[in-house]
Order: sequence, then structure tokens, then C-alpha cells
Amino acid sequence: MGELDGRTAIVTGGARGIGASISRRFAAEGAAVVINDLGGGTDGSGSDASAAEQLAEQIRAAGGRAVADGGDVADTATGARLVDTAVEQFGGLDILINSAGVLRDRMIFNMSDDEWDTVIRVHLRGHFSTSRAAAAHFRQQRNPDGHYRIVNFTSHSGLEGSPGQANYAAAKMGIVGLTYSLAQGLARYGVTANAIAPAAATRLVATVDPSKRAVRDRPADDDPARSPDNIAELALYVASPRADWLSGRVLGSWGFRVDLYENPTVVASATSDGPWSFEDLAAQLEDQARPLADGLPRSLFADQAARSS
Repeated sequence: MGELDGRTAIVTGGARGIGASISRRFAAEGAAVVINDLGGGTDGSGSDASAAEQLAEQIRAAGGRAVADGGDVADTATGARLVDTAVEQFGGLDILINSAGVLRDRMIFNMSDDEWDTVIRVHLRGHFSTSRAAAAHFRQQRNPDGHYRIVNFTSHSGLEGSPGQANYAAAKMGIVGLTYSLAQGLARYGVTANAIAPAAATRLVATVDPSKRAVRDRPADDDPARSPDNIAELALYVASPRADWLSGRVLGSWGFRVDLYENPTVVASATSDGPWSFEDLAAQLEDQARPLADGLPRSLFADQAARSS
């Protein structure tokens, strides 16, 4: 028996890279899969539905169940259609994997409106488009024991603050906030929500300047540690009925290592009995918060900036 027998999943960006690995892995574990992929370039330009269609055919040829969709995931009509397709073709929906994404890297002072808007649209609106439709479906089931799953994809570029990727980092951290909200708002309907920050050899990563990558001393792209299949195994666990305990958490996947991130917590506070004076606020922050801040780990990029200054 497979870990996902009798369950149905939507995978956006599901025909290439990490999404394709997830589509194949889920199908091998018994899930019916709706594979969504616009088939455009890494910058979001163009479209070609053949990649999704070819992968769906491969899965069916291997005895699995899969259908393809070539729609733009940031179009809310696509999100609704994907859920309708899962219900019509396979009788329901249990798992939503949001992995579609694009890059348009530029330093913030050179970034155009279109470069900002395109990346925010595909990532944030794309996650909203599918999550809204899936959440409405899960709510209608009235099954608090449904083990329904929403698995979003954030990025170390957001968690670490990658230079030259302000649009991508902002979108990916927005996805973390969305994940926290979904986990709390949908728990009563049997839904969990998580975010995964992956590190793998994909066509998106291949376009990134090495100086902007969160992992410098990484294995070669053909090393098994860089395979998108490693991310798929983590996604399989998070999507399985065993992972109810994990809801609302961010995970990182680096090669053969999986990290669990701590959710943001208050580590120091400054307090006043009335309106602040500048000197009182400055004194408290420098006395109470600065020693803790100096001792806290910072992002890879922040540490590098400090060392170079």
C-alpha cells in the first residue's frame, strides 16, 4: 500500500524540477495527481502545456492516475478550475502543493515595476488562487479528521534575505505569513498548512548568480544531494496523514538534511509606563535588546555584509 492511496493532489509547477519530482513521487505512492504547469520560461514569459501533458502521460503509462492543466496559476480562474478538475476526475481533493514560481532578479535600485509585479503575482497571487479554492472545498467537506494538506514553497532567499532578489524574497516571506494564517484558520476543517524552503538543482536555480545563492559550497548539480527528489520525499511526508503534528511550521531541505525552523518569537522587550522619550527608548534597547541581538544568528548574507564593512 502507498502512503497516499485513495488521495488526490494538485501540484502547481508540477511538470518540471521539484514539482515534477513531487508529481511522480505522489503518483508512485497511490495519489491521483492534477499536474498544473504553464510551461513558460524561468522569467514567466511564454507558455507550453506539453510538459504537463507529457508527465501526466508518463504517470498513466506506469499505471498511475494523472491529468494535466496548462493554466496560469496566478489567474484565480485557474485555481478554481484545478479544484473542480480534481473533484470531477478523481472524486475529491486532499492535498494542494504550491510549487510554481518564476525569477526576475535585479538589485532593488534597478528593479522595474514589471519585474516586481510579475514575481509577486506568480508567487503570492498564485498561492492565493489555489489556496482559496482548496480551502473552500475542504470547508465544505465538514471532516475535521480529513488530514487535508496545503504545502507551500518558500525559499532560503527569503528566509536569508538574498541580495538582488528583493521581489522574490518578499514574495517568499509573504508565503510564510500566508502559511501561518492558513494553519490557524483552517485547522477546524481538518487542514494543515506548511512551507518548505528547498535547495536543489533546478532550472530556476541555474539562472541565479552564484553570489546570490544561500548555499555557496554546495555539491555539483549532478550530485544526488542536489536532486529535486530529496524535496519530494519531504513533501510526501508533510502531505501524508502522519504529519498532523507539523502544521504551521516551516521546514528547510538541504541535500540529505531537513531543518525545522523556529517560528518568530520575542527575545527581548523594552517597556514604558507612558509615552516614550527618545533617550529612554534608546537606553532600554541598547541595554536589553542589543546584547541579545548581537548574540543571535543572522542570515548568511547579513554576516557577509558585516564582515566586508
